[in-house]
Amino acid sequence: MDLKFSNAEPFAQEREAIDQRLGGPGDGGWHGGERDEQDHRRAHTGQERSRRHLVLEALHAVNDRTGWISPGALNYIGKRLHVAAADVYSVATFYGLFSTSPRPRRIAHVCTDIACMARGSKELCSALEQRLGHAGAHSGWKHSPCLGACERAPVALAVEAGDPPHEHLIGAASADDIARALHEGPQTLSAEVPPSVAVPQAGETGLMLLGRIGQVDPQSLDDYLAASGYEGLQRAFAMGAGQVVAEVKASRLMGRGGAAFPTGVKWESTARQSATPRYLVCNADESEPGTFKDRVLLEGDPFALIEAMTIAGFVIGAERGYIYLRGEYPRSYRMLSNAIIKARERGLLGTDILGSGYGFELEIRRGAGAYICGEETAIFNSIEGYRGEPRTKPPFPFEHGLFGQPTVVNNVETLYNIPLILRLGGAQYATIGTKDSTGPKLFCVSGNVVRPGIYEVAFGATLGEVIALAGGLPQGRTLQAVLLGGAAGGFVRADELHIPLTFEGARAHQTTLGSGVVLAFADSVDLSGILLRIASFFRDESCGQCVPCRVGTVRQEEALLRIMHRHRGDGEHERDIALLRDVGQVMKDASICGLGQAAWNAIESAIDRLGTLKEPA
Repeated sequence: MDLKFSNAEPFAQEREAIDQRLGGPGDGGWHGGERDEQDHRRAHTGQERSRRHLVLEALHAVNDRTGWISPGALNYIGKRLHVAAADVYSVATFYGLFSTSPRPRRIAHVCTDIACMARGSKELCSALEQRLGHAGAHSGWKHSPCLGACERAPVALAVEAGDPPHEHLIGAASADDIARALHEGPQTLSAEVPPSVAVPQAGETGLMLLGRIGQVDPQSLDDYLAASGYEGLQRAFAMGAGQVVAEVKASRLMGRGGAAFPTGVKWESTARQSATPRYLVCNADESEPGTFKDRVLLEGDPFALIEAMTIAGFVIGAERGYIYLRGEYPRSYRMLSNAIIKARERGLLGTDILGSGYGFELEIRRGAGAYICGEETAIFNSIEGYRGEPRTKPPFPFEHGLFGQPTVVNNVETLYNIPLILRLGGAQYATIGTKDSTGPKLFCVSGNVVRPGIYEVAFGATLGEVIALAGGLPQGRTLQAVLLGGAAGGFVRADELHIPLTFEGARAHQTTLGSGVVLAFADSVDLSGILLRIASFFRDESCGQCVPCRVGTVRQEEALLRIMHRHRGDGEHERDIALLRDVGQVMKDASICGLGQAAWNAIESAIDRLGTLKEPA
């Protein structure tokens, strides 16, 4: 079939938005534009082909301006970037925040994921249905996976397209708030909640990663400099890249994104590669249900990420870094954009930083609602302008990553530890926590606790101690279970609060820390409904690239539905439990990436550890 450009033309606003992002006629940034049909059939090479990496940015530009992306806009993006219109369409339809069908300029994304389920999202959606009608484009609101604001559950993200667009995170959300945002605009709501509200420990002495949040102005570089900012980078330049690697290795810092890989080893492996250029990518696409620590760090202390990435870039010999940021984090985007501009103005980004002779630049690339893009190789495809599908490994990113070059990927929390390590020294840092789990750790505590939020403890605190920091459960409620690590993690029982929150402690108790989620469920929560939501989440978020995950997540949800809607005595209950185990094992063994490999974890732990899904009496 000959896939080619149609005759559809972009609306004037769409054309203007795309030209603003890609460059218009006469400004030196004009590529593509009006071409004849024969030209569209020609292969392009060199600089023109390399512009594919702007596909996602161009789609954001249109979606931000008009609220959806028309066929004409898809065509125009393809022409400007020399990408087939079918390819642009395939990228646009991969992401949940984009729409290729007309929808209102104002829309509210209402979270129905597990943390919000525990705190009333079902009742909120019922109220919205009575007031606005069923979820959908016609009513202006839709169901959404986790929005990364679990400490304020239930939450909604109200968006109004325009120039500029307006976004407002609403939490704890009410039907009145959402209706007002849709009728009057998100900008009419009350002022944004400061990030320190998500940090109940804010202002306490001894905090290492959260110490500046609520204490300094996150938009002021001077405030950051006055609070030990850029001391780590100065020491890095003074000691040299090799010694920085030695300090990071001595600290025994393990990645905080869930994989727990030694950070120093990753940096050293990349720095030793002969190929150049090398790249640094910050994974700020935290989409794991129950996780919100990255958002709080980026909103409350954004300059720390800029400093940490500059240090990492210096060590591995990268001249450019990318921050891949969740599309649902508009405030984080504004804070990071401001931090990058101010750092560049002061000579802390760009050429010859602090007179070192080293140059480094940063770009923010926004995701658009795809959980799978938290996987490191899916990030590469997304930044490069392709669908965010994981790549088969090997080759590994340190040898063949972004744009086919050696690449380091670190998550936000991991990077925030780097300036701390250089200020303390690697050996001193390693005395914090335990022998195999060193340093401070952030935990996202949510669900049915009195004070949900981000808590910083040294590795080694027990699960019960962290829940106690959050005030425990409300009076009159008892703990039913705790989900560790998010939807990709596992459940533990209420009598297992002695579990030490360390990598080795979690392994010894057959569970995982994952991304740091501690999601407490009171006796009032329907755990069967939570399991079904986890299954539907993975079914929705599977990229569909590999059969075990694409088919397995569907079969898993189907089996759960049968189990939950069955009456005793039909003889099929144990057969479906056995089917769940078979499908789960296949997904673990044969899926390309961690999504499929982890899609069965929470459900397996609920069956084996909690005794959930027993045949009804």
